[in-house]
Amino acid sequence: MTPPAVATLFRPVGSGELQLIAEAGWRAFPPRLPDQPIFYPVTTFDYAVRIARDWNTKVGDRLGHVTRFSVLKRYLGRFETRIVGGADHEEYWIPAEGLPEFNANIVGLIEVVASFTEADRIAAETG
Repeated sequence: MTPPAVATLFRPVGSGELQLIAEAGWRAFPPRLPDQPIFYPVTTFDYAVRIARDWNTKVGDRLGHVTRFSVLKRYLGRFETRIVGGADHEEYWIPAEGLPEFNANIVGLIEVVASFTEADRIAAETG
């Protein structure tokens, strides 16, 4: 039997969101906050790095992380990708109320594939 087709996606997160992912056994993203109507996983590692390094390290504990995970393609087919900013800034926009169904379509575990500090951001800015 052929395994189902999956898409690999990335999600830049701060330390607070990462802790909630860990508490969910690395299998689900936490519910969105009231002022966050959209959950937006991104399609490329490089774009996720830019967000985690260049934005997440400016707030909170000044740490940013990139997560990688797989989602069933048959589920993702219901959503269009959106280009925001540059041509390589491609995201899926999942309505916040749909996040439980999104989580149910994650295959395997969510993993951390990169982490950044404020010093990493400063080095990238001056580099």
